[in-house]
Amino acid sequence: MKRLLILTAVSAAALGASACVTIIDADGHDAVAWSGENAQPFDSARSECRAQTRQGQRSDAFRDCMADKGWTRN
Repeated sequence: MKRLLILTAVSAAALGASACVTIIDADGHDAVAWSGENAQPFDSARSECRAQTRQGQRSDAFRDCMADKGWTRN
């Protein structure tokens, strides 16, 4: 029982320490999924890239901007 408790605690800590996030962002009728690991907060990254590229999130420029901030499109 003690081993199970320790294993559960270690698993929970490992899961909590993972810094991977996936976000489904609906822009119009289609959804784009983004994944980020140790990335800038999604909303601010998206806003900055929209302002910087003046293009939609399906454009190469927008994708490259988001990648610079730690986000990749799935």
